[in-house]
Amino acid sequence: VQLQASGGGLVQAGGSLRLSCAASVRSISSVPMGWFRQRPGKEREFVAAINWSGTNTLYADSVKGRFTISRDNAKNTMYLQMNSLKPEDTAVYYCASKRLTGVPTTTNTDYGSWGQGTLVTVSS
Repeated sequence: VQLQASGGGLVQAGGSLRLSCAASVRSISSVPMGWFRQRPGKEREFVAAINWSGTNTLYADSVKGRFTISRDNAKNTMYLQMNSLKPEDTAVYYCASKRLTGVPTTTNTDYGSWGQGTLVTVSS
């Protein structure tokens, strides 16, 4: 599967952005998907994940209550709604799909296909 992340940009602290991850070549409807991010000078970290039906979600503590992950399998697309953005949310955000069906997880090695990343910059 090929993934294309979009929706990043420059926003002021307290603002909102919605990221999208569109899949092509193959359907993503049967596998969990996730968002990860890499902040400047840091390792890639887990942000959020969602199961195939959208009924089970996981969030990093740092984004819980501010970010919402969702998916539309009919459109082969996943989303990340980011509200109340903080400067520390500045990062390149990557979407990914798991190698196997099952539950969403926080470990990046569980994910086999990755998008190219979209940059989110939050100014103070």
